[in-house]
Amino acid sequence: MTHSVVHIWRLLKWGRVLARHGALRGIERDPNTPAPVRRLARIARLGARVPRVPTYGAAFQDIGPAAIKLGQALATRPDLVGPEAARDLLLLQDNLPPAPFEQIKLAIEKGLERPIEQVFAEIDPEPVGAASIAQVHRARTTDGKLVAVKVLRPNIEEDFAKALDTYEWAATQVESMGGEAARLRPRLVIAHFRQWTARELDLRREAASASELRQNMVAESGFHVPEIDWSRTSRRVMTLEWIDGIKLTDRDALVAAGHDLPALAATLVRAFLRQAVVDGFFHADLHQGNLFALPDGRLAAIDFGIMGRIDRKARTWLAEILYGLITGNYRRVAEIHFEAQYVPAHHNVEEFATALRAAGEPIRGLPVKDISIGQMLDSLFTITRDFDMPTQPHLLLLQKTMVMEEGVAHTLDPDINMWETAEPFLREWVRGELGPEAAIADRLIEDLRTFARIPELIRRIDHYYPPPGAAPLGPPLPAIVVQPRRFGRYLLTALISAAAGAGAMLLLH
Repeated sequence: MTHSVVHIWRLLKWGRVLARHGALRGIERDPNTPAPVRRLARIARLGARVPRVPTYGAAFQDIGPAAIKLGQALATRPDLVGPEAARDLLLLQDNLPPAPFEQIKLAIEKGLERPIEQVFAEIDPEPVGAASIAQVHRARTTDGKLVAVKVLRPNIEEDFAKALDTYEWAATQVESMGGEAARLRPRLVIAHFRQWTARELDLRREAASASELRQNMVAESGFHVPEIDWSRTSRRVMTLEWIDGIKLTDRDALVAAGHDLPALAATLVRAFLRQAVVDGFFHADLHQGNLFALPDGRLAAIDFGIMGRIDRKARTWLAEILYGLITGNYRRVAEIHFEAQYVPAHHNVEEFATALRAAGEPIRGLPVKDISIGQMLDSLFTITRDFDMPTQPHLLLLQKTMVMEEGVAHTLDPDINMWETAEPFLREWVRGELGPEAAIADRLIEDLRTFARIPELIRRIDHYYPPPGAAPLGPPLPAIVVQPRRFGRYLLTALISAAAGAGAMLLLH
C-alpha cells in the first residue's frame, strides 16, 4: 500500500503544474472547496507565475497520459470543476509524441505472439495518430486487407496504476470532509474513471465495444462502425478495418468532396439517439477527430475506448425527460426526476418544474447557434445544487456526449436545431416503449416469468413442510471433532493479528 506521504508529494507536484497554468485559481476561490484542499492549493501555488487566463487542458497535457484521461473525464463534470474548466477540458487534445517504432514492433510481436512478418505484409513505421495510451499505424495484412493497428504504449499500465492509486486516495480524503464535496461523490467519479481506463488499457475490451456497437447500428444505415480483425487482436494490440474518409475537422475538404453537410449532421444526431435511447450503449467520445465522412456519404466512427451504458429503465426516463423538454412539459419532466429518485422526496415537484422551466424556456425553439451551452449547463447544475440531487455519473457522461455531439452537428450545419431533429425519433420511441401495447407486453412477460417459478416454489414448500406420512428429511450428521493442524493455528493467529491491526489503523485514523 502506498504511503500517504507519497500521495501528498504527487499531488503537490501535479498541483505545481496546475498552478503554472492558473488552474488552481477556481479551487481557491470556490466557497464549497474544503479548507484543507484550499490550503494544499495555496502551498502548490507558492512562487509560481500565475497567468490571468487559466489553461486547464494544457495543464493536464503537461502532467502526462493519466492526467489527460482524467481531464477528459472531468470534462463531463461541470458541477465538480465549474463550467469554464469543463469547456476548456473538452478541447483537451489526446496526442503525444509517438513511441519509437522498434518498441512498437516488439509490442506487436509480444502481443500477438508471432513475428510481425507472419501477421502483416507491410506496416507504416510512421503512426497516423499517437494518443496518451496508444498509437495507430496503417498496415496491410498478409491476405491483402488494409487495416489500422492500434498498439498500447510501452509501460503505460504501470504509469496509470500509480496515478489511479493517488486519485482514489485523494477522492476518499475529499469526500470524507463532507458538505458539497460529499454530494458530488468524487470517489464515484474516480471509480468510473478506473472503468474507462480498464477498458482502454485492454484493447480486447475496446474491440468488443466496437463489435457490439457495429451490431447495434445495423438499423442506422448511414452510420458505419469498422469491423474488428479478431485474429490480429489481443490485450495490447487491436486490428480493425481501415477507414478511408475525410475527418469532420476538415470542413473545406468535406465541401470540396461534395458531401451533404446537413445530412451528415442529421445522421449524427439520429445515430447518437439510437445508441443512447434505444440500445443504452453509446460512443462517449464523438468529437470531430473520431468521425469521418465516407465517399458514399455515410458517417464512420473510430476510437471506442470511452463508451457509456445505461439500463432500460434509465433510458425510458431519459427519453421522457428529453421529450418533455422539447415539448415544454416541465411538470412531467419534474415527476420523472422524482420517480427516478434523482431528487430527494422532501422537495416540491412543482418548484422543481418551475426551475426546469427557467432553464428550458430560453432555449426552446432556437437554432443551436443561438444557444449558449455553457449557460444552459450552468442553469442545470444550479438546479442540482438547489434541489440536493446526488450526482448520476452515467447521465453526466451522456450529457457531456450530447454537448460534444451537438457541437459537431453545429459545425456541419450551423442552422440545425438538435431538438427539432430529435423530436420525431423520440416521439416514436416513447410511443413504442410507453404506449399501451408495450405496457401489455411487459406485463405478459412479467406474469410468464412468475408462472415459470411456481414449480420451484412448490418444491421449496415441500422441502420445508413435508406432507403427512412423507419420509423425514433424515437425522442430522453426527458431530465430529476435527483436530486443527499446526498451520491452521498459525493461520488463525495471523487472521486475528491482521484484524487487530486493521482496527487499530481505523482508530488512529
